[in-house]
Amino acid sequence: MPIQLKEEDAGKTLEVHVSGKLVAADYEHFVPEFERLIGVHGKLKVLFDMTGFHGWTLGAVWADTKFGLRHFGDIEKLAMVGDKKWEEGMAVFCKPFTKAKIKYFDHADLAEAKQWLAEA
Repeated sequence: MPIQLKEEDAGKTLEVHVSGKLVAADYEHFVPEFERLIGVHGKLKVLFDMTGFHGWTLGAVWADTKFGLRHFGDIEKLAMVGDKKWEEGMAVFCKPFTKAKIKYFDHADLAEAKQWLAEA
């Protein structure tokens, strides 16, 4: 499965690991689960791990855009983890599309990313 979800901190933190190339259907599992957690906890902290990620199809880009517009203010902090230069650029690109504090971490610094999310 290209999107794997793992709840941490009693569901207040969501780890999202994406791999391969995302298609629109991948959002059919992710979005309802994200919205369930928002309903229970309010704003979430998200660890977005892009290790092994190869991008989106056009349909997935549209699904991701709709998700971002709908949940503009629902993410408190977003730690983006990757191992490619373009993934680091995604952290900068995403800033205008969310109210979340965003920080990029290299995959080797995964523990630091989790620590940053846990901070108040």
